[in-house]
Amino acid sequence: MSNSIEIPKIDNIETIVEKIKSKELKVLDLVIEHLERAKLVQEKTNSFITILEDQALANAKELDLQIEKGEVDIESKPLLGIPFTAKDLYLVKDTKTTFGTKLMENFVAPYTSTVVQKCLDAGAILIAKANLDPFGYGSSGESSGYGPTKNPYDLERVPGGSSSGSGASIAAGVGLFSLGTDTGGSVRLPASFCGVYALKPTYGHNSRYGVGVYASSFDTPGFFSRHPEDIKLLEDVMKGRDENDATTYEIDHLEIKNNKTIGLPREFFTEDLNPEIKDKINQKVELLKSNGYEIKEISIPSLKYALAAYYVLVMAETSSNRARYDAVRYGEKISDDYEENMSGGRAQFFEDEVKRRIMVGTYVLSAGYGDQYYQKASIVRTKLKKEFDEAFKEVDVIISPIANETAFKIEEKSSDPVSMYLTDIYTVTANVVGIPALAIPAGMSLEGLPIGMQLIGKKFHEDQLVDVAKVVR
Repeated sequence: MSNSIEIPKIDNIETIVEKIKSKELKVLDLVIEHLERAKLVQEKTNSFITILEDQALANAKELDLQIEKGEVDIESKPLLGIPFTAKDLYLVKDTKTTFGTKLMENFVAPYTSTVVQKCLDAGAILIAKANLDPFGYGSSGESSGYGPTKNPYDLERVPGGSSSGSGASIAAGVGLFSLGTDTGGSVRLPASFCGVYALKPTYGHNSRYGVGVYASSFDTPGFFSRHPEDIKLLEDVMKGRDENDATTYEIDHLEIKNNKTIGLPREFFTEDLNPEIKDKINQKVELLKSNGYEIKEISIPSLKYALAAYYVLVMAETSSNRARYDAVRYGEKISDDYEENMSGGRAQFFEDEVKRRIMVGTYVLSAGYGDQYYQKASIVRTKLKKEFDEAFKEVDVIISPIANETAFKIEEKSSDPVSMYLTDIYTVTANVVGIPALAIPAGMSLEGLPIGMQLIGKKFHEDQLVDVAKVVR
């Protein structure tokens, strides 16, 4: 495809770390290579808001010096010298963090998020902050205050959102992994559209401390990689209890029984599913069969209500969460009058999608409508959790599509918010229920665009999803 970027082949993290440990590869050389790639990719895809060149080069030089002098315990650094990028929702001390909105264009983070810090402590080097839909509001990467991100497979198409820059850049060869967030599919949809792997962990497995908030009971720090074995390595680095986040858990190693039963929800595999996507998923299912897995059709009746319940709940939460952005504590001051400053600042700097979600969320929480919308959506959420618990008594892993389409053209859905929201129909359920989901490549379309599928698992059974992914890689 002429209107695309060449997609490079890059080794997995463990292989590159071993080259650094053996001194076959200098950290500085690796970081320079990825910084140069970042600049090239940025020109074509607009994947980044900030490239941290000076900071990354200084850190690479310092790490090389420590390795040479034997001043660093290289065996305790599973990400030794590995360059990575992070969605610009993650706070990094003394670094600009915009959340993808013009309202926060000049905000400099006062501390570093837990997940980023864990990666840095493991030896990784941050090279860029990635573009995103503002506050994570979007399925395409088009609503960013800093311009749309473009898909490296076809620069006229979207990469998926809201972690658009992370998905596009990892596919285009920048960094060995990229941090994203997933509130309703925001790492899985870009992974599907860009042909890479992405994990949405169990809610509470990874800390939300220092990550810009969208909907507090749904937000999940996740990440992108090119290899399934990288998923387990990265999640082992990031997971765990954080005293700064009361929703996190410390989970001891789970013994996963050698059960090989895969569930296919009939509600997801209907006649409305795109035949090309269905065929690619069926090919992976047949591969699992040939490797000893049992395939079982299951039913989760309330799936048909999941998308509607999701959007009611997340918009209600985001309406509450945005109240703090009053142009006093955050944002640019435009008036000495408080009310005028708040309303004027929001009107001037909030993007259209931000305003839309705040307004809908305020409506569903308003007097007379809370019971009609919010309470009913909460009941659906509880019912879905019970139905998934029952389903996982029959099967170990559930397979589903990620989207009913490949990457669509930029501006194709911009004037139709409902059509855009329907893009998330297969992904939101894992967030509603709080269970892990792993996006994996399923193949390529006849147009040469990536097709993804997702593996959905029991709480804290991320490793089991990786095991299945390795079989169908």
